Amino acid sequence: LSTTSTTNIMSNSQPPHQEQQPALFCSIGSPTTSISKQELRETVEKFLESLGARDDVLLLPPDFTRFHSQAGTITRFISEYYNFTEREEDAGGSSTRATSASSPSIQIIPALGTHAPMKNEQIELMFGSNLANKKTCNRNDDSSDSSPFVVHNWRDDVVTIGFAPEEMVEKATHGMVREKWPAQLNKLVWEKRIQRESDSSKSNPQPLVLSIGQVVPHEVTGMANYNKNLFVGVGGVEAINLSHFIGAVHGMEKLMGRGNNPLREILNYSSSKYLEPQLDLWYILTVMGPSSSQDSDDDQNDGVEMKGLFIGRDVQAYDLACDLSLKVNFNLLDRSPKKIVVYLNEEYHSTWLGNKSIYRTRMAIDDGGELIVLAPWVETFGEDDCIDSLIRKVGYVGTPEIMKAMENDDELKSNLSAVAHLIHGSSEGRFSVTYCPGKLTKEEVESVGYKYSDLEKMKQVYNIETLKDGWNTRTDENGSEEEFYYISNPALGLWAHPSRFEEESDTSDAAQKHGDVAISSKQEASDGSGGVGGWKKPPRKPDCTE
Repeated sequence: LSTTSTTNIMSNSQPPHQEQQPALFCSIGSPTTSISKQELRETVEKFLESLGARDDVLLLPPDFTRFHSQAGTITRFISEYYNFTEREEDAGGSSTRATSASSPSIQIIPALGTHAPMKNEQIELMFGSNLANKKTCNRNDDSSDSSPFVVHNWRDDVVTIGFAPEEMVEKATHGMVREKWPAQLNKLVWEKRIQRESDSSKSNPQPLVLSIGQVVPHEVTGMANYNKNLFVGVGGVEAINLSHFIGAVHGMEKLMGRGNNPLREILNYSSSKYLEPQLDLWYILTVMGPSSSQDSDDDQNDGVEMKGLFIGRDVQAYDLACDLSLKVNFNLLDRSPKKIVVYLNEEYHSTWLGNKSIYRTRMAIDDGGELIVLAPWVETFGEDDCIDSLIRKVGYVGTPEIMKAMENDDELKSNLSAVAHLIHGSSEGRFSVTYCPGKLTKEEVESVGYKYSDLEKMKQVYNIETLKDGWNTRTDENGSEEEFYYISNPALGLWAHPSRFEEESDTSDAAQKHGDVAISSKQEASDGSGGVGGWKKPPRKPDCTE
């Protein structure tokens, strides 16, 4: 570790499973820290050793859209420690600790949220060949050829475990939303509840749930991960729809890069009320940033390295990770670019994912500017047929038109996450978006409200092999010099100009000025809101039947 890193690993003298166990196991990292695979393995193994023997372990890593989070590597380390798979040759050097004395059953649910299921080749690339090819006995059907990977279906595989009350949601959103928020989880997660047997002589190890992922600025929850990995990543359609819509109504530009916000308050309430008392749940959180050295022991991460590692069972670990992520992943620019060029790698096969290029740059780009998205793998709009159809039908046409469409379309009303996505992906006319997809036609792109340009032609103009992240210049065919800002991976940060970030910082006063918002009422974006929250008061009160 770098000598400037902050390292705090809690000792655990308590017997396993006692509730007095410290809530924070470790807090490691700084903007100059580089955590190697071996250091990562040793910390994870020490943590697992502190928990004692287990016979049932459920892992909740992210999907392929967080390939660079090192969650796949951590999942491998856990699997190897528990003797579930053999150690892979590239998995982080030798360990000074013995593997676990127990060999629990392990299941893995990638936290897909609304995303499409992972392909087999993605599973192998992210989690390694041993886990990808592992066959295990499935307790439900007694077969011996089941994969430990379970596909989360956000529409069907969930149970509602409680609610954040309407009053709490209304307060958290400054009166803008008046709906109960359902706390929903994949049924398999909820089956891991702690057994509160009256017979104290029973001492079987409790099921262990480990949520693994990266903390980074996020368009819906302000900062990604922590309990979002459960309530959204393995959550249900109602919770995801309403959470996305709450974020959109409050304003993405008021959320991005802020760990404390109205939606996170709702998630934290539900977490403390339902998750913490019922599950033996721990969070393993990483902070990733650009590599400070060309000498890396991780050939998968393409110039990205681990800056921080935080392991805990409540919000403390998350808060510490947020603090570091803002130092590592938040990029304040001294001037607003007139043009930003973003490259989307193979993680991005839809605009549902690829519009991260818009979310993460909209607070940086100048009024009247242009965002160019080089997207070789983008082949569709939505992550499932339903969402894809809605995006094609409505388009990224600006908040007023999207809200009007929702008011007149019952299918949109029942898919509020699609409404939120359309709002988030709309520039509201402040700047233009030019998509250069590898597998969508000009007609398809222009039909949803974006400009289109040929990918191969644009790659000749903006050669990703020679561009560097940050400011670049090029000379066009007329000899004129053009300055632009290049981003090779929008998932790694948030870019903003200080004036725009500061303008959006005071959410409560701005929200209260615009009065209550009824979801089904006619609404218009208020001046200065960017069309992403801060609604004018509806011209009429909604009928009680609406």
